[in-house]
Amino acid sequence: MKNYSRQREAILNVLCSTKSHPTASWIYDNVRITLPNISLGTVYRNLALLESEGVIRKIPVGDNHEHFDGDTSQHSHFYCKSCSQITDIFIDTKETRKQVEADTGFKVDFGTYTFTGVCKNCLSGK
Repeated sequence: MKNYSRQREAILNVLCSTKSHPTASWIYDNVRITLPNISLGTVYRNLALLESEGVIRKIPVGDNHEHFDGDTSQHSHFYCKSCSQITDIFIDTKETRKQVEADTGFKVDFGTYTFTGVCKNCLSGK
């Protein structure tokens, strides 16, 4: 991390303590438990900084909210358009990256995907 700050550390701790891929607003609400004077703007600025440094990832799912992930390992996501849950998916993307390289001439270092559909719980009516 670029410069240490108590706020940044608290934001990162909250984000890394969940697998739910929260929004900035959720992170803000949970950071306020330990830092009641933190502002939502501070949370947004620090999330942007942490993302630019590669410490966290922003997960685009198309629901008009920014979601964040404290797990930067190579993995993809599934977004349920029924219940809005985001789930980590650990799949091998090596063949897809090879195909992209063959089709474009690019050199792909990292690739993740966000799949959208309906999760098994929603499909079964649970």
